[in-house]
Amino acid sequence: MAVVESRTFKRQDGKDKVTGLGRYTADMQLAGMTHCKFLYAGIANGRITRLDTSKAEALAGVFAVVTHADVPDLQHGPYIQDRRLFAREWVRFEGEIIAAVAATTPAVAQAALDLIEVDIEPLPVMNDIEESAAPGAALVHPDWESYGDSFDIVRDRNDAGRSTLVFGDIDKGMAEADTVISGRYVADMQHAAPIEPRAIIAEWHGDQVTIWSSTQVPFNARAGVAHTLEMPENAVRVIVPHLGGGFGGKCEFHFEAHVAAVARKAKRPTKLVFSRREEFIAPDHRREGMVITLETGVKRDGTITGRRGTILIDNGAYTADGGFFPQLAAMHAAGPYRIPSCDIEARIVYTNHQPSGSVRAPTAPQVNWALEQHMDVIAKAIGMDPLELRRKNVVQDGDATVSGQVLDPHGAPQCLDAAAEMLGYGKDLPEDEAIGMAIGWWPSFGSSSGAYIKFNGDGSATIVTGAMECGSGAVMALPRLAADVLGMQPENFSIVYQDTEAGPYDMGASGSQTTFNNGRAVVAAANVIKTRLFEMASERLEAAVGDLEVADGLVRVKGSPDKSVSIVDLAGEATGGDQLLATGSGDVPAAPEVEGSACVGRMGMESWVAPTFFCHAAHVKVDRETGVVRVLGIAAAHDSGTIINPLGAEGQIEGGVVMGIGQALLEGSKISEDGLILNAGLLEYKLQTAADVPPIQIAFVGPAATDGGPSGVKGIAEPPSVPTLAAIGNAIAKVIGTHVHELPMTPNRVWDTINR
Repeated sequence: MAVVESRTFKRQDGKDKVTGLGRYTADMQLAGMTHCKFLYAGIANGRITRLDTSKAEALAGVFAVVTHADVPDLQHGPYIQDRRLFAREWVRFEGEIIAAVAATTPAVAQAALDLIEVDIEPLPVMNDIEESAAPGAALVHPDWESYGDSFDIVRDRNDAGRSTLVFGDIDKGMAEADTVISGRYVADMQHAAPIEPRAIIAEWHGDQVTIWSSTQVPFNARAGVAHTLEMPENAVRVIVPHLGGGFGGKCEFHFEAHVAAVARKAKRPTKLVFSRREEFIAPDHRREGMVITLETGVKRDGTITGRRGTILIDNGAYTADGGFFPQLAAMHAAGPYRIPSCDIEARIVYTNHQPSGSVRAPTAPQVNWALEQHMDVIAKAIGMDPLELRRKNVVQDGDATVSGQVLDPHGAPQCLDAAAEMLGYGKDLPEDEAIGMAIGWWPSFGSSSGAYIKFNGDGSATIVTGAMECGSGAVMALPRLAADVLGMQPENFSIVYQDTEAGPYDMGASGSQTTFNNGRAVVAAANVIKTRLFEMASERLEAAVGDLEVADGLVRVKGSPDKSVSIVDLAGEATGGDQLLATGSGDVPAAPEVEGSACVGRMGMESWVAPTFFCHAAHVKVDRETGVVRVLGIAAAHDSGTIINPLGAEGQIEGGVVMGIGQALLEGSKISEDGLILNAGLLEYKLQTAADVPPIQIAFVGPAATDGGPSGVKGIAEPPSVPTLAAIGNAIAKVIGTHVHELPMTPNRVWDTINR
């Protein structure tokens, strides 16, 4: 079973957040501050033929109007440099920014936007992934070949990237099968929909700018501002006050440079706060729509012999951080199963939709939803129980994945058993109720990180980190790690974080990586401090360094607890000389090498560091007359390695499950024939509420990770959002006799499937 450490502690940000005292970006006010608003294209594809801002500039109360002419003429993007800050000639989705205004009030800023005269010649809209992927399709980016890219991305026409997962002899595998099962699944685009709308404030001091932003990735934001405004990074400071959720939707850089450019021209601090509609249409991070086709060969005894698959991913108009999505999606189409041969191709395709990006576990919920429903179809075709089919084919310790990676000990089989047991899989239920299951996997993302620890004279200490806290409590757990190394209490440590001028580089609140990576950095720094304490104490205690230990705020001789010196005394002594300061980074675990010469578009995701495994079971009730689905209970079993903060880990799983229920049954953008989002608001785009949440049972299984973070942890934030959709889909199919092949599985779609 998983090693779960039960010691709890108070979060340092907890009181401010639960009492309402916490200050978020939108709460901030600076002297002389102006208010910023953006002018959007409003159409999905077109060419700007005229832009006149003179009337807006003449309006009383307007301090600046900024367009493409006011910023460097360069293209940017983390994977493909395919976009500009402001539209220069072409607009490719409705949220493309044409101009920005700074004015005395938001109302004056809006009035100025209304005075900007812009003529856009409409062009045909590429509104369908499959049409855009066709060989003769019109190009969303006619000059795509001139764009730079940062990786070896396989690009062609409307393909912004293409990856294949080709291993074994797929023709032989299919020939050995007793039956071949195929299926096609379509997923709508979805949104992260954090409760806090995006907000940014920029203030210049000479040639340096300070930006307060509700971003999940302050260091990426800093780099993006420096690049697009042609500044050195040390002239850009990004500070994140409390962050009101992000779920990946606030990853990567984009709007910080717009607001900085407006503030520079206005010569005043400038503040941008998105409306809820803007939060839906403007960001370049929404969950990608997909078309997924799968074909699996299987023997009568349930042995999988091979799998083919094609995945089309809606990139939208520009490439955010989705360059690696095709390979990630291909790995999820294979799943955590023993498959001797596979041929899976995934393409991420330009359309005139809002750009897609890293929303919680990118590509995984949709592909897992398709694959795990496909597995239930296979089970039905060969007359086998779906749980037994999974037990027969799930990877075991020492097995090779579809890419050839040999797996260290893990808990995938235990996840199946635990989820089934918690929810009573196989028990008798009314005819309108059923239990479905789904299993999946997710990588832990190894990345460089860093931390400082400095001690005060009274024995208290401060951790300075570049890590981001987006509500999960991961940063708040860092004092626990330092305290464990140093024999102290978490309350002895304060934290300085979310400020690029203070902390060292960190990739931010993305990839479930904070404890995994920054935790290693904090442990490394704490071990440096511990060595210093031992060296100082060895003289006082007349003992060898190797004979010392730390516990209960003391450095003491092993086996002689009375022979000790307090860390408070040692810290006070250090303030008069060689201070107790330490830095740490920690070794980044490398992904295992695998042979993949037959694959194209390899992006480093063909093998996974410390993969997590999980299985969810869903108990649902379906009203056949209306298609309405109620989720009565969820069981979630996770192999997440060592659990350091049980309360926080359970909260992550509960939140991921609730997000998954919404994505399964409610959440999906409705797109008009003109490529516009029709339900860009919380009245039309429905989310789960507390009243909708069913009982959720949680179990942690599996061993500590051998190549994981401190104490053998694995990433935990994204996995719980992955398998809930498929578990619900499989339960629905058991009630109505067939699967719903469109996501979300709304009442209309369930009803249509019943009455097809």
